[in-house]
Amino acid sequence: MKNTYFNLIEQTYYFPQEGFDLMNGYLTFYGVSIKYLIEKYGTPFRLMYLPRVGDQIKKARNLFNRAMKKIGYNGTYHYCYCTKCSHFHHVVSAALEHYVNLETSSSFDIDLIEQLYKEGEIDNKRVIIHNGYKSPEYIGKILKLQKIGFVNSIIVLDSRDELNRLLDQLGDSKVKIGIRVAIEQEPQATYYTSRLGLPHNEVIDFYLNKIKDNPKLEFKMLHFFVDSGIKETLYYWGEFHKVLKLYVDLKKESDTLNSFNLGGGFPIRNHLGFEYDYEYMITEIVRNIHEACMNAGVSEPDIYTEFGKYTVGESGASIFKVLEQKQQNDNELWYLVDNSLMNTIPDAWSMHEKFILLPVNKWNSEYVRVNIGGISCDHSDYYDSEYFEQQILLPKYSDDEKEPLYIGFFHTGAYQDSLSGYGGIKHCLIPSPKHVIVDRDSTGKFFDYVYRHEQTVDDMLNILGYIPKE
Repeated sequence: MKNTYFNLIEQTYYFPQEGFDLMNGYLTFYGVSIKYLIEKYGTPFRLMYLPRVGDQIKKARNLFNRAMKKIGYNGTYHYCYCTKCSHFHHVVSAALEHYVNLETSSSFDIDLIEQLYKEGEIDNKRVIIHNGYKSPEYIGKILKLQKIGFVNSIIVLDSRDELNRLLDQLGDSKVKIGIRVAIEQEPQATYYTSRLGLPHNEVIDFYLNKIKDNPKLEFKMLHFFVDSGIKETLYYWGEFHKVLKLYVDLKKESDTLNSFNLGGGFPIRNHLGFEYDYEYMITEIVRNIHEACMNAGVSEPDIYTEFGKYTVGESGASIFKVLEQKQQNDNELWYLVDNSLMNTIPDAWSMHEKFILLPVNKWNSEYVRVNIGGISCDHSDYYDSEYFEQQILLPKYSDDEKEPLYIGFFHTGAYQDSLSGYGGIKHCLIPSPKHVIVDRDSTGKFFDYVYRHEQTVDDMLNILGYIPKE
């Protein structure tokens, strides 16, 4: 019996599954033919499937609202999109179609908000959560935003000094503020307490002495963020309950506090065997907040989530052609692809993130263990392990075959472009690949277009100063 790649996947995972199927032997991504896009645009290319953004928003919102109704929760749910995960206009617009609120991380995010407002894509009633280090410039832009009517803008204080900088610029204005709580890091972390936020045991004192009696400050939100995300672990629930108790204690001191912000997002699928019970986790979060508030005799808060990677991660893919195979010794076979992996999926190189890696074609060929290499001269430009097996298995092919092997890294929609620096100058001057957008019109029909073509030599030489500016 021939051990084909299709047999391997079918016997190891449930396949087909959401987002992945075969059509005439070629992989599809949410029903979109990757073969069609390869034939139309060539490789390499970065793919963004925008309808997935809305699907994720609707799923989370429905699950929170359903849990609240089931439990009899009196607060409301607010979905925020973290712009830092992908600042592209087409991504932010896809999220805004579902009336999400926005979270900012730096002063330049405010320019983005202003532009969306000028173009009529958001109104000034939208909730804007301001996180990140509040430099004087950032604070100045936030206050400018509030002066043009953004009455639901909330400044989340990250330190005592941020309040001082805010008060220096505030004048006679009144602003809504929140406090971020510094969480204790996981045991394997290199430090004990997050640098972000105020230490847990300082929050109530800070509120009572610096905020409570200041008529210019309206305390609205308690915010905490777990870097590893919302997961069913003793660590997560320990930090959650610690901050939840703090919320209850603060609520007894503050009539205006009415919002509990669950920073840190849901995980996304990074392998075909991924399992996560979103409904269970959401129900438990809502139930725990409800019970804690009822037991303490305080009103339930509105619940805010800041989902970035969860919103856009599963909408992205990076598609490559295998240029060459190299058998370096008895055990190590390399497939070399037509771009640099360090440049195109920097999460895998810098943070050891894993993505769903699948071939586009040759599913009926036998499989072989391989390493994936990019075309830069750096020894770190490779991808060599999958989530479970700690090895990569892909279809075999011979150099004399007419059709080359194509592969894709999927669910790469968050952070890749921000970390690698979209456009710009890349390692070994390897250009950023073309950026292809796939969307769906009102009739449900797919359409695709190139958002940006591959960088040219002149693009890079101009940045480097070899071509004088006109």
